[in-house]
Amino acid sequence: MAWRCDLLAWRETESPRPEVSYWRTAQGEEVDFVIARKRQLLAIEVKASGAPAPRDARHLQTFCEEYGAHVRGGLLLHGGEEVYWLGEKILAAPWWKVI
Repeated sequence: MAWRCDLLAWRETESPRPEVSYWRTAQGEEVDFVIARKRQLLAIEVKASGAPAPRDARHLQTFCEEYGAHVRGGLLLHGGEEVYWLGEKILAAPWWKVI
C-alpha cells in the first residue's frame, strides 16, 4: 500500500497529471501500476525479492508486447541493491533508488 501512496503523491506534483492504473488479463497476468503520460505507458511491477530474475518480469514483457510502440518500458522495483536489465526495455531497480 505504501507504494501506491508514494506514486499518487508523485502524481500530484506533475502537470499535466498522469493517469495511474493497473493492468490485468483474462488469463490472470497483471502489472501492479501503469503510468500513462503524453500517450506513453510505463509499466511498474513491485517484488519483495532482493535479486529478481527475468522470469519475474514475464508480465511486464507481456504488457510491452501487447502495447508495443506506446510503451516506454517496464520497471521492476525490488528490495535489493543493484540496477540491471531483465530484458528489452525492462529495468530492475531498488525501490529506494527510485522513490
